[in-house]
Amino acid sequence: MAAALPPDPAQTSDLRRTPLHGAARAAGGRLVPFAGWEMAVQFAGLVAEHTAVRQACGVFDISHMGVLVLRGDGVKDALQRLVPSDLFRIGPGEACYTVLLNDNAGIRDDLIVYDRGRRPGAEGERDEVVLVINAACAEADTAWIRSQLEPSGITIADRKGAEGILLALQGPEAPARLEALVGESLAGLPRFGHRDLVLRGGRGAAAGAPVFAARTGYTGEDGFELLLEREAGLALWEQLLAEGVTPCGLGARDTLRLEAAMHLYGNDMDAATTPLEASLGWLVHLEMPADFIGRAALERQSADGVARRLVGLRLEGRAIARHGYPVLHNGAVVGEVTSGTWSPTLGQAIALAYVPTDAAKLGTALAVEIRGKAEPAVVVKRPFYRRD
Repeated sequence: MAAALPPDPAQTSDLRRTPLHGAARAAGGRLVPFAGWEMAVQFAGLVAEHTAVRQACGVFDISHMGVLVLRGDGVKDALQRLVPSDLFRIGPGEACYTVLLNDNAGIRDDLIVYDRGRRPGAEGERDEVVLVINAACAEADTAWIRSQLEPSGITIADRKGAEGILLALQGPEAPARLEALVGESLAGLPRFGHRDLVLRGGRGAAAGAPVFAARTGYTGEDGFELLLEREAGLALWEQLLAEGVTPCGLGARDTLRLEAAMHLYGNDMDAATTPLEASLGWLVHLEMPADFIGRAALERQSADGVARRLVGLRLEGRAIARHGYPVLHNGAVVGEVTSGTWSPTLGQAIALAYVPTDAAKLGTALAVEIRGKAEPAVVVKRPFYRRD
């Protein structure tokens, strides 16, 4: 592991730091501002980190993300009013991806909902749900969720706090790595399953430490997101790196998630886009009888159709489309790129973009304007990459 770096004179005082900030610098992380935090964008290099996750195992510090605990009798009924996905399709030990909506069905944020079932607490046994929300939206989300749910008797607490650590252990070797740490098989833990585990194979402060483990991630690979207390999390990070797991930064996280066609809030969706426009219609369960914020707008849009949709693009040359670049159809600007990169796995340029519905069909020939030149592109099936 690299020696500790000297203090960074460019450090901006108003940027927040995760508990792993010093450890990331010591591991050679290049730190940049991100969503109000100072985070590692890369360590050994973006392509090396990307490849490690696709072929072996990498670990990300995602402690900037928000983690909320909602408790109270009927907590899922209360939360159901805020999301368009049927929360009763999951049970204790299961989770689902969904979105928070405004009255116009615009996306306030995307999140994962973990059903924890009935859990003991100071006020007795209550229903419990855990939410993982985006760093950039965490304060606004928390305040809004409180305003919506606390009047109905639901208590809302910060599960992670300023000192908690959230790690993402991702890649085809991740299950074996975690099984060695917890001393038990995880074969029965399905995708989007979660469980409380003990780090029986942990060292130092991680030895015997409890960990909330969820088989979720943002890379398109198998893997786990792990929530721990500060000292245990620091020790686990060091142990994983000492055992050969590759530390990974935001750069590889972005290329990995884009290959898997996973949305980035603020780029690929926002409060002005609906789930139907963002090609997230599978999250909208209008067949369920429950009412939710934005339902009327989605019912209208479902009946009338959408004017634009988010699609996947494969560029035919080596030019890279970036956020905000114009998309052309028959020479006219019809949309714009929301995310774009060079795919290390596929060896080609890929992008997500909003285009008119009539141009959103697979195989449609489009172009992206890059430095004044129309670069050919074609609408392709998403995700761009999927592990067999």
